[in-house]
Amino acid sequence: MRIAVVGAGWAGLAAAVEATARGHAVSLFEMAAAPGGRARRVESDGLALDNGQHILIGAYTETLRLMAQVGVEPQRALLRMPLVLPFADGTALRLRAGPPALAFARAVLSRKGWRWRERFALLAAASAWARAGFRCNEALTVAQLAARLPTRIRADLIDPLCVAALNTPARFASANVFLRVLRDALFSGRGSADLLLPCVDLGALWPDAALGWLGARGARVRLSQRIGSIEPAGADASAPHTGWRVDGEPADAVVLAASSVETARLARPFAPDWAERALALRHEPITTVVLRSAGTRLAHPMLALRDSAGAPAQFVFDLGRLRGMDGVFAFVISGASAWAAKGNEAIAAAVLAQAGAALSDQVEAPLELVRVFTEKRATFLCTPGLERPTQRIAEGLVAAGDYVDGPYPATLEGAVRSGIAAIKALEDEGSGAGVPT
Repeated sequence: MRIAVVGAGWAGLAAAVEATARGHAVSLFEMAAAPGGRARRVESDGLALDNGQHILIGAYTETLRLMAQVGVEPQRALLRMPLVLPFADGTALRLRAGPPALAFARAVLSRKGWRWRERFALLAAASAWARAGFRCNEALTVAQLAARLPTRIRADLIDPLCVAALNTPARFASANVFLRVLRDALFSGRGSADLLLPCVDLGALWPDAALGWLGARGARVRLSQRIGSIEPAGADASAPHTGWRVDGEPADAVVLAASSVETARLARPFAPDWAERALALRHEPITTVVLRSAGTRLAHPMLALRDSAGAPAQFVFDLGRLRGMDGVFAFVISGASAWAAKGNEAIAAAVLAQAGAALSDQVEAPLELVRVFTEKRATFLCTPGLERPTQRIAEGLVAAGDYVDGPYPATLEGAVRSGIAAIKALEDEGSGAGVPT
């Protein structure tokens, strides 16, 4: 098939690579000057920064597969380490190698700073979740799911994991999706919970190599081109479907892998109900504050931070330890809508104060602001019972993106799997197998 892919974020690139590998002729369109979408490289004052920090885990099997397929060596591009959630005070939950359930139990029992009754309460809750197949009432929030857990367990583990995985505060986040992430990350097999921290910028991690791989195999890649419209190829709307035209160019099938808003704009003439569902999604920003402190090196590549009303960041990444950018640190604020409304100046001041207090014994020189990034539509709010748009829009027209209906929240793996699934859906439709709706 001639497949047009609109959008070169991680979902669109995954769709384009999968389609090309399966022998289809691909045209890839991207409105920006560089690929990557909401996970991309941004040059700032001579530094190759990212518009947001991303954590991968061992369970991201499809992302790791496509990275290797286009020539990226995951073992070089990613720092792989057993799951550890360290705080600046030295306390940490550490999962060692071994069978997942046993490794989790050992991590909980050996975690310093928790009372024995708190540890046993967490193990009892995790056992109950496992017996229930990591499923619960669709209407429950994570806060409700964990309501009987001790306050310290919620603050040190449940809340940080929830906001990191779902970018949604526990009081709003879907407990069912949270449990699914726990199952696949912590209990699905050896290495699934390993942290994979990027040692290169997000462009070099995969998008740049994917574009090069596509170009070398004859795919047509057009950057800095926003698609104005798509329309059926046939003039008679009642005639059998004969393909599409993307800004006048013919295609047998189209994958709309742009943002939910942009995809809704293009799909509205043919699927107004689908477009309305896509536009109904509530989005949540992620803010990254980049600070510099000459000579400073943190105890770990990544530290968890305790956020509060005046301390917004939940994590800090040491870009010196990860990428050789000595003395440069990225502080991440997930679920950042309230802070984004206050503006960059207020955010920077709050993070500088938080960093100075939390890292006082590790900072060698005064902290200085480098830049504040806010990705306004970083993820959708993953709330209970959320109805996400289906993959199928119309005959020969499908959507791909981390917001499309699927088992995962807005993650890189969710985006990649959606892109792969879009191509398989088009092939099934072409063979008469049908596309799930």
